[in-house]
Amino acid sequence: MEHDNPEADRGNRIREIWPSVARVPAVANLGKLLTNTIVLAPLGWLIMAGVYFGKVLPFLAVRYRLTDKRIMILRGWKGTIGQQVPLTDIDDVQLDPASIDNFFRSADLKIMHDGNVAMTLKAVPDAEAFRHAIIDARNAWVKVKQLPFIPASATK
Repeated sequence: MEHDNPEADRGNRIREIWPSVARVPAVANLGKLLTNTIVLAPLGWLIMAGVYFGKVLPFLAVRYRLTDKRIMILRGWKGTIGQQVPLTDIDDVQLDPASIDNFFRSADLKIMHDGNVAMTLKAVPDAEAFRHAIIDARNAWVKVKQLPFIPASATK
């Protein structure tokens, strides 16, 4: 029964991603710096591994879920909603050029509503593809305002 399932209220999952290590800039920058050396690269990997695997720990877990109803930031193992924006409220999704990180292949996405940033998704891996997924979901699942029908006989 759908009303017994709290997941059903969130919508049908389209895509879910976990942020990259770039979500913690201090660790990401130190890790990148250390991996540029031969001797200290293993230390850099070890430092970044803490953040990488920390994203699945019960209290630190963070992920971004796109459904047919909304985009959400989920926290913890149970996926408690930290923040959400309904697809109907999304005007645009912008990739923040200042946040592009070629090392981690990630960037921040800004969810726009009425000219303001409604939500920011930090360190999204393959950000441009996820941006398109959000826009496509909005276009597919939200009823777009339709222009009035004008029959051909009315135009001359």
